[in-house]
Amino acid sequence: MGNTAEVQAKFDELKGVIYEMKQKPGPLMPVMQKAQEIFGSLPFEVQKFIAEEMNIPMTDVYGVATFYSQFALEPKGKHVIGVCMGTACYVKKAEGILNQLEEELQAEPGTTTPDGLFTLEATRCLGCCGLAPVIMIDDQVYGRLKPEDISGILGLYKNKQ
Repeated sequence: MGNTAEVQAKFDELKGVIYEMKQKPGPLMPVMQKAQEIFGSLPFEVQKFIAEEMNIPMTDVYGVATFYSQFALEPKGKHVIGVCMGTACYVKKAEGILNQLEEELQAEPGTTTPDGLFTLEATRCLGCCGLAPVIMIDDQVYGRLKPEDISGILGLYKNKQ
């Protein structure tokens, strides 16, 4: 999580946020959002800290963290790749696209590449059924894909470094 002084400063900042928000109704979501903003994700240590400081069960914090897709238990990569696995994309062989991404990135869905550049996610419908199969990298949609298209698309993001 970084050096000790840096981590302690982040926990101190979070403690201030919790103190401020605890007085308001429904404080858990805003506290967790701020914690993710501070730490980049919500690892176990951060969830435990929130539970203790807010005097609520750890299961409540974990339940919210895992239910809402806006929360990440691990840091996300610089670029998030969502592979649509909705019905239209699945029928149009999205699994081949996902397999190609896994092979080229050496990452499975739900994980981040060791260099921190990409996070791979298998998602529900992206609402681009007419372009099936599709992937979304950050806010950019790529459609009517074939596995051989993946290398060139990833190259666009690798070359931005």
